[in-house]
Amino acid sequence: MPGMGNGTHPTMSGPMWMPLDPPDLARLLSWHPQPLPLEPLACLLALAVYGGAVWRLRRRGDRWPWHRVVAFTAGVATVALVTCTGIGGYGMELFSVHMVQHMVLSMLSPILLLLGAPVTLALRALPTARRGRTGPRELLVRLLHSRVAAVVSSPFYTLPLFIASLYALYFTPIFDWLMGSWLGHEFMLVHFLGVGLLFFWPIMGVDPAPRRPSHVLRMLELFIGMPFHAFFGIAVMMSHGLIVRFFADPPASWHLTALGDQSTGGGIAWGFSEIPTLLVLLALLVQWAASDRRTAARTDRQAERDNDAELNAYNAYLARLARPGGS
Repeated sequence: MPGMGNGTHPTMSGPMWMPLDPPDLARLLSWHPQPLPLEPLACLLALAVYGGAVWRLRRRGDRWPWHRVVAFTAGVATVALVTCTGIGGYGMELFSVHMVQHMVLSMLSPILLLLGAPVTLALRALPTARRGRTGPRELLVRLLHSRVAAVVSSPFYTLPLFIASLYALYFTPIFDWLMGSWLGHEFMLVHFLGVGLLFFWPIMGVDPAPRRPSHVLRMLELFIGMPFHAFFGIAVMMSHGLIVRFFADPPASWHLTALGDQSTGGGIAWGFSEIPTLLVLLALLVQWAASDRRTAARTDRQAERDNDAELNAYNAYLARLARPGGS
């Protein structure tokens, strides 16, 4: 319902569906897109473009890992889960449900989408432009090597943005202002997903990026960012007052208190950081092991080509050291 609100808390203007019945699992997970179905259309478009790129590769005889398809599809499914179901409506009535949306869009969906390697797929599927011309593939390559990409993938940019998307949003009037309109709410959802993609893009290291830190540095970036989510959740749980006004008056028939629901939301934010941390660590360990295997394979091939010249030289060096007066 446009401009629907409860009690005295700020209302939201625009074509938004906000539920009347109290939440339960069936209502939260039931299919219920908003009157303007932007999110379902965006999810279908993402799957269609990705699937079309995979089909293009296979049609010309190239392979694309099936687990990449599964990961990207799961990422799109998680976006749909929190935007195209009852969660989307209840997320505009209850802080706890809104926090589920925030955590999934900023910390789970980006990881799954990035594991699908969409940029790598695009680079392989897009045709190369004729000499002297610039096509979509050339523009994408140019963007990946641009100064803008170098800045937005730097931890000096991604970490402050990742942290500000929590503290600056909820502990200032920005949240209530954005939730006052349909456009502001849609912008916030896109912001959550975009910030998560920027933060995890260089850490995951699946797609090409201007900077490629070592696996240890990627883990360090992850461990620097994740505690801020936990601290935020603790701060919300320990708050004796409401941090935002929009959720100040939940429907009386639901028998929920705004402060109690806020505390639940804080607990969700505190506990949710464990899930993406585990996923990213597992992905990094798998990549690390694969990198070591590739390095070992290159070393073996080089040894076969030069008859272990490097090892023989090293053994000769040790033999010289072992001789009296050797150097």
